[in-house]
Amino acid sequence: MTFPSKPRALIVDDEADIRELLSLTLNRMGLATDAAQNEFEAKRLLQKQHYDVCLTDMRLPDGDGLALLEYTARYWPKMPVAVITAYGSAENAVAALKAGAFDYLAKPLQVNQLRALVKSALKLSEDGAVGDRGHHSPQAPAAGAHGLLGDSVPMCKTRAMIDKLARSQAPIHVSGESGCGKELAAKLVHQKSVRHERPFVPVNCGAIPENLVESEFFGYRKGAFTGAEDERGGFFQAADGGTLFLDEVAELPLLMQVKLLRAIQEKRVRKVGATKEEPVDVRVISATHKDLAEEVKAGRFRQDLYYRLNVIELKMPALRDMPEDIGLLAQAYLARRVEPGSRPATLSSGALRALEDYPFPGNVRELENVLERALALSGDGEITREDLQLKPAAIDTLDARALPLEDYLATIEKQAIVEALEKTRYNRTAAAKILGISFRQLRYRMERLGIE
Repeated sequence: MTFPSKPRALIVDDEADIRELLSLTLNRMGLATDAAQNEFEAKRLLQKQHYDVCLTDMRLPDGDGLALLEYTARYWPKMPVAVITAYGSAENAVAALKAGAFDYLAKPLQVNQLRALVKSALKLSEDGAVGDRGHHSPQAPAAGAHGLLGDSVPMCKTRAMIDKLARSQAPIHVSGESGCGKELAAKLVHQKSVRHERPFVPVNCGAIPENLVESEFFGYRKGAFTGAEDERGGFFQAADGGTLFLDEVAELPLLMQVKLLRAIQEKRVRKVGATKEEPVDVRVISATHKDLAEEVKAGRFRQDLYYRLNVIELKMPALRDMPEDIGLLAQAYLARRVEPGSRPATLSSGALRALEDYPFPGNVRELENVLERALALSGDGEITREDLQLKPAAIDTLDARALPLEDYLATIEKQAIVEALEKTRYNRTAAAKILGISFRQLRYRMERLGIE
């Protein structure tokens, strides 16, 4: 009977005490280790021995960690490489993650963070090593198994990008219009990553009152403020070991943006009322329908946090850019809505053409709302064009010359708000999200425009 050999790690650092600390920690975790003090020695060892993980310093006597990262990515693309950066060197960490590093560690090294990183890297290496050693490697999942339906070019590219991002620990920013599936994409990255056994914690940043943001994110100690009767963890503690999804991240107050930046960079958080920080192992995925770069220019979003969150961008396509997928998405939705023992409703050819010709400003969420309404109106199991009740865009029905400018803009604004409210069945939080404004802004505009 043969037993599998120990996983093996390559350590690259010019400081002997760092090499010794890393080797000792990894040996206690059951790994065999080899050490190199420069890039030349590291390449020589890589050519002789298979490694399941590599840890390299960013600064080496004869090169840098990025050059070694580029070298390993070319010849051993499935081997996770983590870089070690100097304290406070956020730029180096971001550069390494953009270049394809699995993750990073900041000096002074924290043993618990090192162990968590290596465990995650070994899980990833196990998935990739099967193919490397000549055995059968799993095939890429089909669209249905993946969770994002569609055969269009934009959707195929999106699925491929999600598969690639799942192999990294880098922060991801998911961009795209409201209703195009940003949270679903974030959840898929989590489910396909080595963190899939740990929690996926979604947070709507725009729905948290400003005075509660810090305690909701980081938790609080007993007695930290009036009403804090017990100690409580926050979103970061809840997502420890897993993924924290920050939806509508552009809505965070500037003061909270500073604290979020520190938590991401240092991988440590401090509860409200506490004197000490505690380590957390969280991958952050953010999303917003707004243009974060424009928010930075306008002074509403910190540039340093923008660069930290937007290490890798995942852009979700709009539904109007993939009309060939609309029929498939519609039938999948109708199948989910079928009653037990019944057959799913179908679309007439006229209804399908109408859906494919409609621009869907609300994307997949609007498609589902349209179909929900059509199901209620159709009587014989087939949805017709009339059942869809699709309206042309409100702006096309107005004549700009017939009204003064202020009245014209107010009319467009009112129609947009009413349509958003109708699509969400008068759920004002969801309507505000579609419109790209905060709940408070929507409430103010409804009062100003006299919308009940």
